[in-house]
Amino acid sequence: MGTSVLSLRMDKELLERLRDRAAKRGMSVQDYVVQMLVRDDFDARFQTAVEETERFYGVT
Repeated sequence: MGTSVLSLRMDKELLERLRDRAAKRGMSVQDYVVQMLVRDDFDARFQTAVEETERFYGVT
């Protein structure tokens, strides 16, 4: 799997909050943000799978 670069522009307050949260977990800001994006992506894909399963079985 290859990697790519994503550049983000954010205000100082948000960056400080991210730094604090990352530090509490012993992570870099970059690793923390990537983990949050991966988690959000998983949640979205999981919810889609649940909805498709419910449609398949006719659950409302």
